[in-house]
Order: sequence, then C-alpha cells, then structure tokens
Amino acid sequence: MAFSVLNAASSPAQAVGNGPGTGNGSIQTSILHTYEELVDTLKTLDAKQDAMKLEVIGQTVKGRDIYMAKYISNPSNPTILFLTQQHGNEQLTTEGALEFMKHLGTNKTKGLLNNVNVLVIPMLNADGAMGDVNFSLEDYLADGDRHLTRYNANEVDLNREHDKPTSEMEPEARVLHENVFAKYNIDYMIDLHHQGTLSETDGQLVSGSMLYPTNAKVKPEVVEKSKRLGAVVFNAIHHTGWGHIGKYDGGSGENIGRNGAAVRYDISTLLFEMRGMSDHYREDYALGQKSNGYLIKQTVITLDAAVRAISDGSINTTDASFWDTLPQQTNRSGEVEEDE
Repeated sequence: MAFSVLNAASSPAQAVGNGPGTGNGSIQTSILHTYEELVDTLKTLDAKQDAMKLEVIGQTVKGRDIYMAKYISNPSNPTILFLTQQHGNEQLTTEGALEFMKHLGTNKTKGLLNNVNVLVIPMLNADGAMGDVNFSLEDYLADGDRHLTRYNANEVDLNREHDKPTSEMEPEARVLHENVFAKYNIDYMIDLHHQGTLSETDGQLVSGSMLYPTNAKVKPEVVEKSKRLGAVVFNAIHHTGWGHIGKYDGGSGENIGRNGAAVRYDISTLLFEMRGMSDHYREDYALGQKSNGYLIKQTVITLDAAVRAISDGSINTTDASFWDTLPQQTNRSGEVEEDE
C-alpha cells in the first residue's frame, strides 16, 4: 500500500473484530473532524492538489453546504463514488476518506488517476454529524463538545429516502440524486456505514461486513459488477490477517441506497459496514476511541483497493465466488441490529 497512514495506524495483535469494544476507551467526539474542520481540510486539499476540484452539491436542512471532491481526469473513464455519513453518527469512514484523499493526485499515487475518476462525498448528513437537530440527544453516550446522530435535522433516516420522487426527498438525499447520481456517469459506489459492536461470524467479532444490491429490479450485470467490487475489497482486507469480514444481513428495499442507486441508475454498489459507531444511545452500538485507528486504516485500504482495481482493470476479472461461502453475520447479543 502506498499510503503512509497504513503504517502509521497501529495494528492490533488480534483480528480487528476483537479489538476494543464498548467500555474500552471513552467514546469521544472531540477527536473527530467537526463540519467546519472538514470544510477547512477539503479547501486545503483543493488548493494543494491540481487533480482535485471541490463542488458544493447542495445544502442540508440547516443550510450547511454539502461538499463533493472530484478527481476527473477523463469523463470517459470508469467512475467510482465514495459516500460517507448518510448517518451522522458513523464518522470513522469519513476520517478514513480524508486520509485517502490526502494522497490522491500526489506522487504517492502517481498515474493512478489516469484511468479512473473518483468522487468523494465525505459527510452527507452534516447536521446529524454536528448534533444540530430538532430533537433531543440527551441520552447519547459520547463525551466531547457535541453528539452525533443517525438522523438528519428532521429526524429522518436519509438511507430510507432512495425510492421516492426526488421532489419528496429530504434535502440531503435530493441533492445526492439530482446533482450527483443523475449528473455524473457513475459506474461504482461504495456506501460506507457503521454497525453495532457485537456482529460476528464463526464466533469471532467482525471488523466489518459487506453486501451487494439485493433488490429484484437490479440488472444481473450490475449485481455481478457489485460482487466483483466486493471481492476486491474483501481480498485487500482479508489477507491483512487482522481484518474479519462477514456478509451483512440487509434488506432488499429500493429505499436503501445500495439498492436504490442500482435500480435507478444502474450503479454497481457495495455497502460496507465498519464495526462500531461514533455515538449512540445504546452502549452495544458505540465503540471506544481505542478502536479508531484500525477502523480508519480499514477504510483507507477499502478505498485504495477499489480505485486501484478499477484503474488497472483487474476488477473486470476478479473472482467473486467468495460470496458463495462468505458467512452471514449474526448479532452476539441476540438483538436485531439497527439496519444499514
């Protein structure tokens, strides 16, 4: 791997899934980028990187600009979109995306962008991420100067909006559809989320889980490309020796992003659920900060592997048969997980 962050983040002695759980390390929000800090970082990268262009795709309910970073060398190249924080309390994937972006277009990734276009929306739900919402968060667990919540300011789950006419969607989902999905010729999308801390396969806690689109309306060739994208990510993480990936037990509804984007736009999508959330009112969902390093590292590996496989064309011949034997995760507590 080319990125220094992969060496900077310490690897746990055991598999990532068995890293620090609830109660191991305080749940902190102060160590995460605030919305304002994220914007400053994006603008700094935009000024430093010739390959990057920054676009405001719209605004949140509370009027915050929603940013997308664009690395488009040739519009005819295959294009991948990385989407983080549809749910505002799932932020470590955003931290990983920022680390990944610091190296795109630099000498560390020289030539990588010649054959692939990359779009990154690093915080779709900025209101939820900042806890600037129209409902109480007093039961949330995190310490620091703010809480983070799954929902947008109107207490709506943005990842349940994707089957509606765009005029009826919440503002954040609407601009994603009208100004990104419909505007750019996107071939692939990885929708990055977090899940609870107690999902497991074969008695071992997972570091993350994945799923391709499962709605019956999705074209078979779109599903197959999605599965190959998942294989690229799985191979990159599984062979580290510390990652442990399960198959996510997700729904088939068109209202969910990985299904809706595949149905409406023929985008090959992959859901990636990292272990543990940045804040929650349930202790078995939020993960102590000692786990942050390896999950950020896992995110960087995911994004890097996907871009490299699309750029060199190896994704087109990647064997996706691992899905046939990938165990579907269950929840160790016996309780139903909060769905993607």
